[in-house]
Amino acid sequence: MSKLIIVSYDNEYKAEEMRLKFLRMQKEYVVSIEDAVVVVKNREGKVKLHQMINLPVLGASGGGFWGLLIGVLFLHPLLGLAVGAAAGAVSGALSDVGIDDAFMKNLAAAFTPGSSALCILVSNPTMDKMLDELRGSGGTVLQTSLSHEDEARLQTALDGSKVNPDQGQPS
Repeated sequence: MSKLIIVSYDNEYKAEEMRLKFLRMQKEYVVSIEDAVVVVKNREGKVKLHQMINLPVLGASGGGFWGLLIGVLFLHPLLGLAVGAAAGAVSGALSDVGIDDAFMKNLAAAFTPGSSALCILVSNPTMDKMLDELRGSGGTVLQTSLSHEDEARLQTALDGSKVNPDQGQPS
């Protein structure tokens, strides 16, 4: 089952650093990432979402391939490539997978300028190993779909305290 974890940070770059840490944990089979978005509210107060997968680019490349293939069949490969890429880009821009973009933008509206958050959707996390990797990295848990105990353990690990695995309490 997927777990949503949203952690805020007091600077614009820490959330991206943490996303890289989660990607490394995925390579070590500690978590499986379904979506990871860095939300930044810059110093001017503008909210920007940094998606892990750029759907318009992905759609344009796929659409370009199929457009080129169909264009070759009808002896207009460049026209097919252009139409296919445009259609794919539009299709990618209109689709939304993973964490809802509007939800993240509404959440970021309350952030102070110059801050960021990591919104990550993980499945099958090995909690003890994940908490060890995140220990002392800072941040504030804003929202999760974890149990209350696991959420408290996560915040304790972010704060840098050692967690007693039996009680879920700092030792």
